[in-house]
Amino acid sequence: MTPSQNAGALAFFEDLHPPKSRFLDDVLTGLAKRQKSIPPKHFYDAKGSALFDDITGTDDYYVTRTELGILDGIADDIAARAGKDTVVIEPGSGSSVKIDRLLNALDAPAAYVGLDISKDHLISACEDLAARYPGLTVGAICADFTQAVPLGEFPIPDGRRLVFFPGSTIGNFEPDGARSLLCRLRDWLRPGDAILIGADRVKSAEVLENAYDDQQGVTAAFNLNLLTRINRELNGDIDTGAFSHRAVWNAELSRVEMHLVANRDMQFTVSGQTFAMKKGETIHTENSHKFTIDRFTALAASADLSVKTHWSDDRGYFTLYWLERA
Repeated sequence: MTPSQNAGALAFFEDLHPPKSRFLDDVLTGLAKRQKSIPPKHFYDAKGSALFDDITGTDDYYVTRTELGILDGIADDIAARAGKDTVVIEPGSGSSVKIDRLLNALDAPAAYVGLDISKDHLISACEDLAARYPGLTVGAICADFTQAVPLGEFPIPDGRRLVFFPGSTIGNFEPDGARSLLCRLRDWLRPGDAILIGADRVKSAEVLENAYDDQQGVTAAFNLNLLTRINRELNGDIDTGAFSHRAVWNAELSRVEMHLVANRDMQFTVSGQTFAMKKGETIHTENSHKFTIDRFTALAASADLSVKTHWSDDRGYFTLYWLERA
């Protein structure tokens, strides 16, 4: 496979064309359930991706600044473990601040490859990275990284691979899904490769609920944007003003749940199918599971990955793990 000729500053761009039909199928299937739900991966159209970047800067959302503090403190350790000429692979190409911290910590990284389902956001983020690091080979793959991605088919440079999966995105998956995703990431690893992954920790309900329902209302806008995307892309007629955002800590399942709450009885259509909701009924849009170190270590082991070391902040809010094939 040859590099794209239309990728601008990118060394290569590959589009696996993650199908829009999956978005439609997920929405129609989810809205037909007794407890309506839509997978959180569909948050990330261009506006949703931008809103998430805004969330990371809110006062209540501690995750990003805590993880950045950890990265700053372990820069030398990461560089020693990774060695020279590292190829960084980031599924869910996200915060430029985080990838900057990692690339600056590494000793002469050879390449960066971003993967994301949102094509426009991915290209913009990777081109911006290429402009900031002119000596770095930067490539991009538009793909749903929860599905099989054949990295061997793409012109990824040789070098030790470090899969970077920050932000506790792993917590958005149910336990079986988290294990399956770790297995997919493990399959990208060759002998000597590693995964640097972030996982949020269990803490007080007040801290957790405030983080997912910030005072500025950015997370609420992020959640409600999913309805706007459905209307735009799936021929929906949902009254977005008839919903409100809710975040609640479910201690039994160790997760923060995000819901869109119907403020009145209503009917709406999506792609010609009619749905009804009663006042107070919800669409469950996201789970964010929180971990203890022991629980995350067990999850990694179930995917044949070994925790070689881990780092946490002083408050024990967040942990970064270095994983290798068991």
